[in-house]
Amino acid sequence: MAQVAARVVAHIVPRLPRPIQPLLRPLLRWVLAPLLTVLVASFVIFAALAQAPGDPVYRLLGNHATPAQAAYLRHTLGLDQPMLVRYGHWLVGALHGNFGDSITYRAPVSTLLGSRIETTLFLVLYAGALCLIVGVVLGVMSATIRPLSPVIAATSGIGVAIPGFVAAILLISIFSLALGWFPTGGAGSGFSDRLWHMTLPAAALATSWAAYLTQVTRSALVEQRGKEHVETARMRGLSTTRIFRHHVARNAAPPVLTVSALTVAGLIIGAVTVEAAFGIDGVGSFLVTSIQAKDYNVVEALSVLIVVVFIAATTLIDIAEVLLDPRLRGKASQ
Repeated sequence: MAQVAARVVAHIVPRLPRPIQPLLRPLLRWVLAPLLTVLVASFVIFAALAQAPGDPVYRLLGNHATPAQAAYLRHTLGLDQPMLVRYGHWLVGALHGNFGDSITYRAPVSTLLGSRIETTLFLVLYAGALCLIVGVVLGVMSATIRPLSPVIAATSGIGVAIPGFVAAILLISIFSLALGWFPTGGAGSGFSDRLWHMTLPAAALATSWAAYLTQVTRSALVEQRGKEHVETARMRGLSTTRIFRHHVARNAAPPVLTVSALTVAGLIIGAVTVEAAFGIDGVGSFLVTSIQAKDYNVVEALSVLIVVVFIAATTLIDIAEVLLDPRLRGKASQ
C-alpha cells in the first residue's frame, strides 16, 4: 500500500508547476502518501471484514433466531446496506472521531478503547524502551568488544527464535512462581504499580525484537567499520572515539532506525499473545475477542489504529534518516 501511495505521489509531482515542486515533494511524501496509505488500508480491511464468514446477527441472537428477527436486527445495525455505503458512513464518522458502536457491548467503540489503548501503549512503550536499550547496547558491545561478540551473537540468535508467548511462560515460571518477584498478571494501577506489573510482559514482548535489533546494530556497525572513509580517518590519526561517533555510528544509524520502526508494529502485534498470557485487558486481547464475536466496528477501528501507528512510525523514521544523512536531503526534495 505504501508503494502504491508513493507511485501516486511520483505521478502527481511532475504535473505541478516546476518552481513549487521542491517545496511540495516532501509534503506529499510525508503527509499525502501516509494519509493515502491509511485510506486504502481502511477500505481493504473493511471489505475483508464484510466478506468474512459468519454472521454477527446470529451470534447475538443465537442460532434459533427466526429470519424475521435476524432481518430486523440486521436493519437496525445497518448491516443490510451495501458495503460501499456502510464504508462511506464509517469513514465520515471516523473523520469526526466516531468509530461507531460495538455490536457486542452496545457502546461507542471510542469509549471502549480508551483505557485499553492506555494500557497497551504503556506496555508497548515499555517494551520499546527495553528493545532500544538492550538491542543497541548489546549490538555496540558485540561490534566493538571482540571477546564478547560470539557470546552476544549466540544469545541474540536464541532470543530471535523465542516467541512472545514462550518468553512469557518462562518469565512467569521463573520470576513470578519460583522467585515471587513479580505478579503473574494484571496491569496494575498507578505508575509505580503499573511499572511493576508490566515488567515481565514488556520483557516477554521485547525479547525477540531486542535480539533482532542487536544483530542489525552489530551488522551495520561492522559493515561501516570496514568502509574506505573509516580507514582514511584512521590514517589521518583521528581518535577511535571520534571515528566511531562521526564515521561509523552515524552511517550505521539508518538501518537501525528502519528496524526500530518495524519493531513498533511488531510489538503491537505481539501484544496480542502477551496480553493474553498475563491477563491484561489491552488492545491486543480486545482485538482477539472482537474478531471471535464478529464485532466489525471494533475490529475495523483497532486494525486501522495499528496501521496508523505503523505508518506514523515509518514516516518519522524516514524523516529522521533524512536529517541524519545529508546525502538524502537532496533526494527528498527532488
